[in-house]
Amino acid sequence: MLILGDCVEEMWKMQDKVIDLTVTSPPYDNLRTYEGSLQWNEDIWKSVIKQLYRITKDGGVVVWVVGDATIKGSETGTSFKQALYAKEVGFNLHDTMIWEKDGCLYPETNRYYPIFEYMFILSKRKPRICNQINDRKNKNFGQKIDRERKSRLADGSFIPTSSFGSNKKTKEFGVRYNIWKYGMGGMKGTKDKIAYKHPATFPEKLAHDHIISWSNEGDVVFDPFLGSGTTGKMARQLNREFIGIECVPEYMEIAKKRI
Repeated sequence: MLILGDCVEEMWKMQDKVIDLTVTSPPYDNLRTYEGSLQWNEDIWKSVIKQLYRITKDGGVVVWVVGDATIKGSETGTSFKQALYAKEVGFNLHDTMIWEKDGCLYPETNRYYPIFEYMFILSKRKPRICNQINDRKNKNFGQKIDRERKSRLADGSFIPTSSFGSNKKTKEFGVRYNIWKYGMGGMKGTKDKIAYKHPATFPEKLAHDHIISWSNEGDVVFDPFLGSGTTGKMARQLNREFIGIECVPEYMEIAKKRI
């Protein structure tokens, strides 16, 4: 289902606890004008987060991909404010993940080049689904695992946490770390040339990997800032139901064609 309209107004019409997973990227401060449609401030993003909490099922997850503008030499810190506010309304900050890009568009001369954005994983209670991706190459592949693993306590001492048989060996691939590297969206992030007409796309693989991580087939995936439709396209490819909201008619047409 694709809805043309203001996301806050449209979310008000939705029932409680109907969304399994949200994968979205809200406006980053005022870095884009979005065809003159952007009305974005603290009151609005607070309303969005409140409504996301209401419509998310218990055990559901919101993936909030966001960065900060730099104004008068200082990053705004809006991303942190949003994550902390999400906790105030009831979300758990389940994980603070990083999207590492392979470059930056506008490097600055007096700071290290910025190549990442935050991916806050907000969960309503404990996540119902966690299908961890195992594609990290283990450097100790094939070697025997220590018979006993230990954890350090607050006083510095150790206690055994698990033990293994003598024949256990390290697998070839382990669970990913929480820094994920992708291209910068646009031409590197999608094969759909029509998506280039949107000023701020994120990579299809980013949406794909979060969808398979935090939902199962048949679940309902949501994006209140539909944009060029990346989340919707990947949700449909992965056999999920999808709801998206977009306020700009031109972007809605792009999303429709892609989805």
